[in-house]
Amino acid sequence: MGGASSPEVYVYIRTVMSIVISLSLARLLTGLAGFVQSPGKHKVYWVQLGWVLSMFLFIIHFWWWEYRLGSLAVINFGVYLFLICFCCLFFFLCVVLFPTSVEDYGGYEEYFISRRRWFFGLLAVTYAVDLIDTILKGQAYFHSLGWEYPVRNVVYILLCIAAAITANRRFQAALVIIGLVYQISWIFRLYDVLG
Repeated sequence: MGGASSPEVYVYIRTVMSIVISLSLARLLTGLAGFVQSPGKHKVYWVQLGWVLSMFLFIIHFWWWEYRLGSLAVINFGVYLFLICFCCLFFFLCVVLFPTSVEDYGGYEEYFISRRRWFFGLLAVTYAVDLIDTILKGQAYFHSLGWEYPVRNVVYILLCIAAAITANRRFQAALVIIGLVYQISWIFRLYDVLG
């Protein structure tokens, strides 16, 4: 059985992807709302909140650039499965940022540092999968992003590996600050307008 290329298939795939992406955003928003509902219940960690903001931007940016999915000539089950798994990575990242409970920890700082290997491991995989996703959209599209795109992803992967290894709070803080500044710059320089 071959692949499909009709607009209905594209809409169907984006609908299924939107369900998983919506769960990711809901997890972030529910976690943030928990701070409002019970402000003194758990100690907040600003670095973790920085990663929450980064994930929020990454997810909405992901949804923005997946508009280009319509440029694929044919979508087969392998591509469909790949895209759903890509979306699932975002959900897992959001669950690691906001677990069901942090009762066993002194607060979000202790929790985040103890789970940094999971978070940064998943984030490194997400940046690697992003490279594959971009290649799926075609060589012309991949090359249109210039040298910065693959270098950016490789650097992010290496920084995620370093962040998974070290519990150094200064490194963690510097990474989230520099990462957010660069992420915002990247979005507005390369993806401000669809088309």
